[in-house]
Amino acid sequence: MAVDRTPVLKRCRSLGMEPMYLGVNKKSKRKLTRANRKVSEYGMQLREKQKAKFIYGMLEKPFRNLYNKAERMPGLTGPNLMILLESRLDNIVFRMGFARTRREARQIVDHKHVLVNGKCVNIPSYRVSAGDKIEIREKSKSLQRYKDIVEANAGHTVPGWLESDLETLSGTVVETPLREQIDVPVNETLIVELYSK
Repeated sequence: MAVDRTPVLKRCRSLGMEPMYLGVNKKSKRKLTRANRKVSEYGMQLREKQKAKFIYGMLEKPFRNLYNKAERMPGLTGPNLMILLESRLDNIVFRMGFARTRREARQIVDHKHVLVNGKCVNIPSYRVSAGDKIEIREKSKSLQRYKDIVEANAGHTVPGWLESDLETLSGTVVETPLREQIDVPVNETLIVELYSK
């Protein structure tokens, strides 16, 4: 499977975004210097798409498939795309505070540590629905990794559309998020414009 091994801070710098959206608590001391280059319309659209793909840890083909699914859904394609990205299992695990970074959340799901409604799910792109109960399986709760995660995420704020209990490492998806509730710095309109060319 293809893996993006670009250094996180370097990629964040080139996309002009904060590393905190990935759960990385570092700042780059370097400044991105571009010699007054004007970015074309296509360049801005491409950057927004790359930003969304990088934040959610996706490659081009699955991202395009998700876009096609968002296009078929009722309503506006842009907000639909953001809602689909936000309701991925690896993102929910990160948002609930069961992982320090999005990459760690993906690994936790891959390693079969997560139960959805009591069943083990190891597909990071699994779409979670409103009312689903997500928890870390009993066998894994005693691992040192989760004790460290709970300690690190003590002050972690959980979005209003989720309920999370760090002590029991379980939570519930209260409702499907609205676009206004998703605090990701991506202009999805530009992504729609890029794909509709």
